[in-house]
Amino acid sequence: MRIGYARVSTDDQNLDLQIDALKKAGCEKIFQEKISSTKATRPALQTLLTQIRAQDTLVVWKLDRLGRSLHELIGLVNNLKQQKVNFQSLQEHIDTTHPTGRLIFHVFCVLAEFERELIRERTLAGLAAARARKKILGRPKGLSKIALQKAKTAASLYRENTLSIADICNSLAISGPTLYKYLRHEGIDPQEASRASRNTLPMVVEINKS
Repeated sequence: MRIGYARVSTDDQNLDLQIDALKKAGCEKIFQEKISSTKATRPALQTLLTQIRAQDTLVVWKLDRLGRSLHELIGLVNNLKQQKVNFQSLQEHIDTTHPTGRLIFHVFCVLAEFERELIRERTLAGLAAARARKKILGRPKGLSKIALQKAKTAASLYRENTLSIADICNSLAISGPTLYKYLRHEGIDPQEASRASRNTLPMVVEINKS
């Protein structure tokens, strides 16, 4: 038995062209549905696949009516082959009941494998190049806009040398380690910043004049 499958993506599209072509190709039964190829489940196709039997031929108007991708299409047709079900695509002139059709489909399989290998090779090459440049993969590290402003303020207060480390932390509502991180970001040596004994104000020396 020759069984047809017709599909369009939306309700606005018409199935008549496909159905007429499938009838002309000798299909005795035609499954049809209006559903996007991006949908994981296509009920009419699933029903067809459970009803089709060995020596039957699944016929489609065009390859993209059956598979969402070349990889999926090849998987479907290979499953049909294991069940001894033939496959025919009218527009691409593929018919696995004939040697030429089987050869064309085999070429498609080779191209799909070639595409997967290219994608894998490019991915690996990109990762290797990133490592070679010592690029840190993932989310870039850095200060937020608010933290950056606090870092600049902290550095300015530190350089003025009028407030202690504790006072700077209190005025900016940050911890000591965060202050040291901000100072490092602004090019100040954290070891210098750890001198917590700095006075709040410069020492005033009174000299009594006689």
